[in-house]
Amino acid sequence: MQKSNLMLASAISGVLALGATLAAAPAVAAEKEKCYGVAKAGQNDCATKTTSCAGTSTVDNQGDAFIALPKGLCDRLAGGSLTPKE
Repeated sequence: MQKSNLMLASAISGVLALGATLAAAPAVAAEKEKCYGVAKAGQNDCATKTTSCAGTSTVDNQGDAFIALPKGLCDRLAGGSLTPKE
């Protein structure tokens, strides 16, 4: 196989693999929900009102810090809430 054909085949394979990954992502996200008030300090999944990015919560069980959990699990956890706490 010529070098240019090999590069083209690699590029197409990469695009197809990326497309398959992106198509699967919403299915995983749909099976999860944000659970507030249960993350350990530094273990939150995203920014909060007082922090700028994931992994930056400053205290355990910070009310506005969440972690993504399988649907239905948050309600079973002590202190878990589907809405941010003040």
